[in-house]
Amino acid sequence: MGIKTFNPYTPSRRHMTSSDFAEITKDSPEKSLVVSLSKNAGRNNQGKITVRHRGGGSRRKYRIIDFKRRKDGIAATVIGVEYDPNRTANIALICYADGEKAYILAPQGLTDGMTVMNGETAEIKVGNCLPLSAIPVGTQIHNIELYPGKGGQLVRSAGNSAQLMAKEGKFATLRLPSGEMRMVPIICRASIGVVGNGDHSLINIGKAGRKRNMGIRPTVRGSVMNPNDHPHGGGEGKTGIGRPGPCTPWGKPALGLKTRKKNKKSNKMIVRRRDGRAIK
Repeated sequence: MGIKTFNPYTPSRRHMTSSDFAEITKDSPEKSLVVSLSKNAGRNNQGKITVRHRGGGSRRKYRIIDFKRRKDGIAATVIGVEYDPNRTANIALICYADGEKAYILAPQGLTDGMTVMNGETAEIKVGNCLPLSAIPVGTQIHNIELYPGKGGQLVRSAGNSAQLMAKEGKFATLRLPSGEMRMVPIICRASIGVVGNGDHSLINIGKAGRKRNMGIRPTVRGSVMNPNDHPHGGGEGKTGIGRPGPCTPWGKPALGLKTRKKNKKSNKMIVRRRDGRAIK
C-alpha cells in the first residue's frame, strides 16, 4: 500500500492524503456476505446519547467476517482483496473447495489466487489459521482468540501483529502491539502474518467534511464553553481550566484515571502491562 497526495487546488487539498488502494483487487462486495447497518448516532435503546459526537455519515453495509476460521482441512482460494468501510484493515474474499465463500482479514502479502487453510495440519504460511499449539515460537500472528471457539478478538486493525513468545503447559505467552505480555490458552486459534493496509495510520484527513462523511460530528473544547456547560468553562478571556486536572462535562476525572477493576479475573493472564510494570 502507498499514500496518495493531491495538488493543492483548495486549501484543504494541500495536506490531504489517502490510500492509493494498491492492495485492492475487487471493487464490489459479495452480496451473500453483506447485511444492512442501521444508524443510531451514538444512542442506546432508550434513545439516549451514550457516545457523543456521532451522527450522519455515508451509508455503509456490514461485511460478515469469519473471525472463527473453523472450516478445517479444506483449502480455500483467494478471489480478491476488498476495501471494508467498517474497519481499518482490508478484507479478502475466499472460496473453499466445496464452494462456500467467506471474508477474512487480509494479511500483508495475501494476493489473488493464493491458497489458505485452517486447522492443525495447515502450513505456517501467511493467511493460514492454526491453534497456538501448532505455531512455532517467534511467529507474527493476528486475529487471536481469547477464548477457544469464540473467534478472533485481539490484533485485528491495520498494520498490527502480535508475536508468540513462549508456550508452557496450557498457555501461550504473546507480546501484543501495545507491548503488553499476555497469556492465552494454547488451544486458541490465530492467523499467520501481519494485518495489511499498514500505511493507514499515515493518512491525513485534511478537512472537516471528510470526518463528517465518516459519521463523526464536531467536538468543542470545554475551555471555550460557559461554566454551566462544562467544568472547564468560564473566565474572562483565555483562561486555564481552573482545576488541578482535566475532567469530563460531568465533573469526573479525565486523562489518566484508571478504570480497570483491581480484582478483575483476567489480571492473572497479564504477565507484563503495556507500561512495562508487572501485574501485582
